Amino acid sequence: MPTAVIRRSLPHATVHPGIFPTAIRLRSGAVDADGYRPLATLVARRVEERVAAEPGVARALVVGIGGGVAVGKSTTAAYLAELLRPVTVEIVGTDGFLLSNAVLEARGLLWRKGFPESYDDTALRGFLLAARRAGTDLAVPVYDHQTYDVVADVLRPVPPSAVIVVEGVNALRYAAHLDLGVYLHAEVQHMEAWYAARFLDLCEQPPPGSFYEHFRGLDLAGREAVARDVWRSVNLVNLREHILPTRAAAAVVVEKAADHTVTRTSVVERA
Repeated sequence: MPTAVIRRSLPHATVHPGIFPTAIRLRSGAVDADGYRPLATLVARRVEERVAAEPGVARALVVGIGGGVAVGKSTTAAYLAELLRPVTVEIVGTDGFLLSNAVLEARGLLWRKGFPESYDDTALRGFLLAARRAGTDLAVPVYDHQTYDVVADVLRPVPPSAVIVVEGVNALRYAAHLDLGVYLHAEVQHMEAWYAARFLDLCEQPPPGSFYEHFRGLDLAGREAVARDVWRSVNLVNLREHILPTRAAAAVVVEKAADHTVTRTSVVERA
């Protein structure tokens, strides 16, 4: 029997006014945080419910944020961390669990980076299992977005916190190991434009050793062509085949407009 799905929009009211600032500053500058308050309110409630149900047990609420490339997963995680203060939040990107470029190249998967087979599935699954256990020391591998590779032999400790946000294109593939799954939705043409803008920005003044140095010799039109080609041949394929299907596992869907503003936050109830 098919599962009945009901979408209930969350109101833009704040039930924890004492912990929400009126505005926050991220890389994009001064931004009104109102669009992210419904999600933060829901997570705050879940934390309170966890504490009430398990008094004295220091176990993090694990929140997964998924969605397509450039849809704003890292930014949403940062907003969430700011809005939840003073609740402690640690953010973990699944990029750290990518196989190294050397391994991907040896396996013929370098242009499949971000697809399911490009990750260390065992390590990522093991981290999520450990994250949901109380009193567990956690550490995660580090990904360098400048060199476009995992940093060899480096682990970042993840301090004990009330909330661990795991963000990445594949985060919701592990919905069974999450306490709450969030999917970010935007129209494909918006995500393509956001990806191209980010790509061009990173190509503008790449630091020595950066992956984006490869494109320094191209003019603007050439860089735009590369960005569009990568989006359509790699990121769009991954979105349609692997990322978009994980929306069905989300308990919350956040919808975004062309200017990145949140237009709707819905709780998905399955009867």
